[in-house]
Amino acid sequence: MSIGLDRPRGLEHEGITSDRIHWNLAPAALYEEAVRRQEGLIAAAGPLSCRTGTHTGRSPNDKFVVRESPSDREIEWGKTNRPMEPAQFDVLHAELLRSLNGKDLFVQDVYAGADPAYRLPVRIITEYAWHSLFCRNLFIDDPQAASEAAPQFTVIDTPSFKADPKRHGVNSDVVIAVSFAKKLVLIGGTSYAGEMKKSIFSILNYILPLQGVLSMHCSANVGSSGDVALFFGLSGTGKTTLSSDPDRMLVGDDEHGWSDRGVFNFEGGCYAKTIRLSAEAEPQIFATTRRFGTVLENVVVDPATRELHLDDDRYTENTRAAYPISFIDNAVASGQAGHPRHVVMLTADAFGVLPPIARLTPEGAMYHFLSGYTAKVAGTEKGVTEPKATFSTCFGAPFLPLAPGRYARMLGEKIARHDARVWLLNTGWTGGPYGVGKRMKIGYTRAMIRAALSGALDAAAYERDPIFNLDVPVSCPSVPPEVLKPRETWASRAEYDLQASKLAKMFVDNFQTFEHGVSAEVLAAGPNA
Repeated sequence: MSIGLDRPRGLEHEGITSDRIHWNLAPAALYEEAVRRQEGLIAAAGPLSCRTGTHTGRSPNDKFVVRESPSDREIEWGKTNRPMEPAQFDVLHAELLRSLNGKDLFVQDVYAGADPAYRLPVRIITEYAWHSLFCRNLFIDDPQAASEAAPQFTVIDTPSFKADPKRHGVNSDVVIAVSFAKKLVLIGGTSYAGEMKKSIFSILNYILPLQGVLSMHCSANVGSSGDVALFFGLSGTGKTTLSSDPDRMLVGDDEHGWSDRGVFNFEGGCYAKTIRLSAEAEPQIFATTRRFGTVLENVVVDPATRELHLDDDRYTENTRAAYPISFIDNAVASGQAGHPRHVVMLTADAFGVLPPIARLTPEGAMYHFLSGYTAKVAGTEKGVTEPKATFSTCFGAPFLPLAPGRYARMLGEKIARHDARVWLLNTGWTGGPYGVGKRMKIGYTRAMIRAALSGALDAAAYERDPIFNLDVPVSCPSVPPEVLKPRETWASRAEYDLQASKLAKMFVDNFQTFEHGVSAEVLAAGPNA
């Protein structure tokens, strides 16, 4: 049987001969299938609530790239891009396909990339109905166009399939394997839907730079005057929250390209963290958790009333809502905008010593982009139970198939060409490290963003932070002056100096990887350790 938007052929091209295929089902039908299969339940006010089981975040140690021509000459092989031999991938592929025999499968034909010049048609085949709805929400859904375009990449997602380290050359029973030659992604052993989203992001991070387009792990919004702002940062640092501003139009919340024509969203939806989500601080995102069509991951739901408990982290800190970007009233329908006027690099400093906002020179921008300092937020990756200091190159190292310097050079060239201002914004801790200090108030963070984007900080006086070598404003509208100087928020100045020096040394030690590939000016823009 074929249900939904019929295709001229089946899945024979993908090696699948099942006649139990559900093509491009709409949300209501996917709700029915998910509930009938007991994949989830309908929570109060309408969202579909699902659990991902053991894996409540990405499994970065289980991600592999097939070593094959011609991509093997471009890939930056190592811990991030682990090689899989073609023969192992072929065995994995054949066994995964056999595991699908006799099963209902759900297909979505969608796009990644809002700019028609760079859009990537993608076919996503899933074992779960709710995964199909997740992909329909997160990617660009254009049924008519999708029915006419042949997919350029296919994702097959089957959580029930367990990989075998001996036969498949993997690390566990979980596998995420990408073949650029076969234009195929295989995902098995995990129900975490984010693996599908990030696999396509990794593919775009390979394809687009080779076409002269900078692919970026960032959110983007645009003001009434057409001023575009980018927000770089890892999960949990504030990309989604800070870009969802009622006074600015949202371009996208997580993944973008920057071409010679401007920026464009890779996705058609948002994937927002919901743990301790506040209707007062984040009204737009909060509202999406109360409507039909949103997919909730690992959110605690009252079994009797179906009411949501967004403050409850019993399953994970990494609770999520996946919804179409059209659920945000002031979203840019086209997913496209002009060239950025501001670039904001977000960090959640677990040491509590970085200033909440600092102005970066072009050289400082390159230094901090290559450093990518932040804290892994609890639950975003398996095994991370509390914030942990980390350096993630280009604020997205797990998703970069190419050498980091390639992305950094492209960003530097575009910042210079379009004269963009660059800011370092700390959304992490103040008054002490994690466990002692407090997370920066979101009201202060929003005030600093407004001041930077409006030009209010252009005329401010600045002081140089002697340890981190950063230009810090001495005043900012709606922010107490002492908040701008983290040393003054600590009970012990000596303890602050100790922790700050410790973090500065971590920066310097980490940057040794890049010091021979950058200019002396970029190297000098880092902390003094």
